[in-house]
Amino acid sequence: MSEFAVHAPELPRPVTFDQFWADLTFVHWPVDPDSVAGFFPPGTRPDVIDGATYVGLVPFVMRNLRLGSAVRLPYFGTFAETNVRLYSVDDAGRHGVLFRSLETERLAAVAASRAAVGIPYTWAKMRVTRDGAGIRYRSVRRWPQRGLRSEVAVRIGAPVEPTPLEVWLTSRWGAHTRKAGHTWWLPNEHATWPLHSAEIDGLADELVAAAGVATAGPQLRPLYSPGVHARFGRPSRVT
Repeated sequence: MSEFAVHAPELPRPVTFDQFWADLTFVHWPVDPDSVAGFFPPGTRPDVIDGATYVGLVPFVMRNLRLGSAVRLPYFGTFAETNVRLYSVDDAGRHGVLFRSLETERLAAVAASRAAVGIPYTWAKMRVTRDGAGIRYRSVRRWPQRGLRSEVAVRIGAPVEPTPLEVWLTSRWGAHTRKAGHTWWLPNEHATWPLHSAEIDGLADELVAAAGVATAGPQLRPLYSPGVHARFGRPSRVT
């Protein structure tokens, strides 16, 4: 991991979006890299550590979405999202994520994100509830593949130091996507995740399987974060 950037590199300007990712939980499973290689766009491949790659189920709450660094988007307000993501690397050595799906409550975000950068947003009815140290994320897909469900409930524990594998999974400074016949890199920056232990109280998910991903081993320990401020830069072409 000598070439792996643990901290975010400087974000190319201009800033395109500014946001806060709050109340986020990471749930991961190992995956055989060969089983998912066909999902990766040209110029990218599964990112591998110790012979395995991973799939993440990541529910969270989006807050304070801005266009650039200043223009608030009041329509969007605060809303839930859940993504299913794989881990990617390109020939320039940029380690990112490849989204297989990204549930959101905001229909306008689905259309805009699919049209602009090819991110596979989906529209869902979602709810996040907090009760003391417990947090529960619920999602029911509206479009496409109506009816797909995901429910994750965790009990938040004490702060923890991440393992090298957990650093590798969470220190991701962009996403790879495919749009208009080209592969793109969407850079982002944020502070190092403040992480807590998390105990699963309930997990019933159909999104990972619907994304065509078969897990190849036991679930890693889940992690919770109160959140980070994140910014995105202008996309650049990979191919």
